[in-house]
Amino acid sequence: MKRKPAHSERAGRQRFWTRREFLRSAGALAAPLIIPSSALGRGGFVAPSERIAMGFIGIGGQGGGHLTGGAWTYVAGGYVGRDDVQVLAVCDAQRERRERAQQRVNEVYAAKFGEGKHAACAAYNDFRDLLARDDIDAVLIASPIHWHGVMTVMAAQAGKDIYCEKPTAITIRESQAMLAAVKRYGCVFQAGTQQRSEYGGKFRRACEIVRGGGIGKLKEVYAFRPGGTFAWKWFGQPKPVPDGLDWDLYLGPAPWQPYAGVANAHMFCGLGDINWGPHHYDFIQWVLDADRSGPVEIVFEKEMLRYRYASGVVVHGCPAPEGGPGGSGGARFIGTDGWVAVDRDEIAASKPDILKAPLAPAARGVYRSDSHSGNFLDSVRTRKRAICDIETAHRSASAVLLGGIALTLKRTLKWNPQRELFINDAEASRLLSATFRPPWTV
Repeated sequence: MKRKPAHSERAGRQRFWTRREFLRSAGALAAPLIIPSSALGRGGFVAPSERIAMGFIGIGGQGGGHLTGGAWTYVAGGYVGRDDVQVLAVCDAQRERRERAQQRVNEVYAAKFGEGKHAACAAYNDFRDLLARDDIDAVLIASPIHWHGVMTVMAAQAGKDIYCEKPTAITIRESQAMLAAVKRYGCVFQAGTQQRSEYGGKFRRACEIVRGGGIGKLKEVYAFRPGGTFAWKWFGQPKPVPDGLDWDLYLGPAPWQPYAGVANAHMFCGLGDINWGPHHYDFIQWVLDADRSGPVEIVFEKEMLRYRYASGVVVHGCPAPEGGPGGSGGARFIGTDGWVAVDRDEIAASKPDILKAPLAPAARGVYRSDSHSGNFLDSVRTRKRAICDIETAHRSASAVLLGGIALTLKRTLKWNPQRELFINDAEASRLLSATFRPPWTV
């Protein structure tokens, strides 16, 4: 599905692309060509020109699941199993991972289309080589989290549409840079907070109930997770770098340190929950209709957090009272006329009638998606906003990270969600960003 970038300005404005320009001028980057075959557009198959050409950056557990089938794709066989997608490239700093993924993709396509009747999947060590390919429409980023911001910005500059796993950012300033780049270059963006689309619509139903007044006026929410923040983490005794691992590229924007084994996997630690928290707070932001806003105060008290919104709703960043679901990615919403709680396994309410009530007019505008990957691909085709678009992802990430700053400082913070600034708080403001290792930056 070949398309032109939304803007003529490309990433050549930045020095990252010196490598790309060299490869182009030297003719070293020869993209595999689709071999003409009328059979590829027949027998129920989608013609090659109509498939979305994708590249995958990061082929570990999460990325590998997306690629060939796993718990986060919700489509048998993953993206490579879809008739409307052509996976043209995979990338990983670990040679064994990328070569295994490349082999698997080529095997699937050979079985589906026949040997030599499909575009070969290329394997890259350096993601910049993948981004340099003009025949790739979209990328899926499932690298370690300290890479998400840099890769998203560079993918946007290269004119790619982007599916980025959570947590989408490790600082609020990084998230703002991602927002600016995606908007500037007119890219489609989908965050991997898939609860808005999956799990049988339970999360959407809870959103409709609360927004439609099914529990009366919403007063408070239990998030089942605190906010979270990151910190660069140093590990144990140095070990030899395994054969086939590009350790310097793997570290990327993280401070340099010797390889010390698999414990280095994510290169972060911190307070609270920066990993699962994005699922909980993305859902809460959705229910509060705060996808373009956020809390105005983060209260720290007795090692717990409370988020206060301008509407008066208070979100407790701690476990809810006993009874009802909510722990696995969910939350409990308490109103003047009852409560509703939901997680990936079930939805429950204080009264059965709350769940049975017809959809109220106030809830009819809730975005409907029944497949997160499908919603992303549909947005790539139509250019419509994805359900977890870049602004939604930015605000959800901000909610988590604001809580992490409060946990770090162990005190209450006041936040202006319109200007995205702490109010008269220079100490907290310094924690909005982090220093990356040159030359990587957002």
